[in-house]
Amino acid sequence: MTRPGRRFLLVGLTGGIATGKSTVSEMLRRLGCVVIDADQLARDVVAPGAPALTEVAREFGDVLAPDGALDRKKLAGIVFADPPRRRRLEAILHPAIRERFLARLAALEAEGFDGVVIWDAPVMIESGGHRQMDRLIVVVTDPATQRARLVARDGDAADGERRIANQMPLADKAALADYVIDNSGDRAATEARTREVHAALLAELQARPSAR
Repeated sequence: MTRPGRRFLLVGLTGGIATGKSTVSEMLRRLGCVVIDADQLARDVVAPGAPALTEVAREFGDVLAPDGALDRKKLAGIVFADPPRRRRLEAILHPAIRERFLARLAALEAEGFDGVVIWDAPVMIESGGHRQMDRLIVVVTDPATQRARLVARDGDAADGERRIANQMPLADKAALADYVIDNSGDRAATEARTREVHAALLAELQARPSAR
C-alpha cells in the first residue's frame, strides 16, 4: 500500500484471541510507533448518536443499554455464533471504521510523519485488509497458553474453545506474516522480539528511497 509521497511505513498487526496482540501493540507504541486501534475505532463508530449505531439497532433489535449506548455483550451474543449475522454487522461497521482509518492516515501524511504506523486489527487477514499493508506482523502463542489465558480472562473454557475454533488458525495467519512475534514465553522474551521487529522495520524505512 506504499504511496508516492507517503513517508511512513504502514504495518499491520494482528493475531488470535488471547495471543497477546494488545501487549505487543503497547510495546510498539512505547517504542515510538503511531498505533491506530481498530477496536477503538469500532467503539467510536457506535458511540451514542453515531449513524452506525442507529443502523445496528435497526438491524439487530434490542441491543441498546438504558443510557442509549451499545450493549456490546448482548450484540456479541447475537452475532458470535451466527456467521451470516456477523457478516451483516461487519457490513455496517467496516465502512465507517475504514473511513476513520483513512482520515487518520491522511492526517499523518499531511503532518509529514516519517516513522512506523501500526494498524492494530484482530480480523485484518480475514477481511483482506493485510493486502493494503506495507508489512504484516502476526502475534502467536502455543495452543495450551492461548487456552489458559482465555480461561483466566473469561472463566469459561467451553466458550473459549468455541471462540478459538471460529477463528482462522494461527499457523495460517503466521504463514502470511513478514514478522512473527511468539508470545508464548515471558514478557521479557516478547519485549525482546518486539524490539527486534521494530528495529527491522526502522531499517526498512530508512532504506526506502522515499524515506527522506
